Amino acid sequence: MTTSPSALAPWAPKLLSVLRIVAGLMFMAHGTQKLLGFPASEMMPEAFSFMWWGGLLELVGGALFALGLFTTPVGILISGEMAVAYWMFHAPSHWVPAANGGDASILYCFVFLYIAAAGPGPWSLDAARKRA
Repeated sequence: MTTSPSALAPWAPKLLSVLRIVAGLMFMAHGTQKLLGFPASEMMPEAFSFMWWGGLLELVGGALFALGLFTTPVGILISGEMAVAYWMFHAPSHWVPAANGGDASILYCFVFLYIAAAGPGPWSLDAARKRA
């Protein structure tokens, strides 16, 4: 039996960039919610609190990740943040991710980790810096 390449295979590097951009922008929105109150939220953590630092990582890390700048170190850092968020804030309430609200944290963690290892894709500032 032979395997034929997927019709989408030529798009894989570009779709990696799209995944990075979308994940970074969605993650950044969690930071703007915590730190800037947008979109509207009850969360307004006290400056320099644990949640405030998380919001800062989400805002700045999400922006850098979306831009594809310093993708590997930023991806590792924010992947770790999501692992900590899951085990500290979600897992204690229930062992099933869908029941404890931590499924997004798990997905973010592994998407960030994968892209940190795979690279940012061609549509990134990291790729542009390598071409220059």
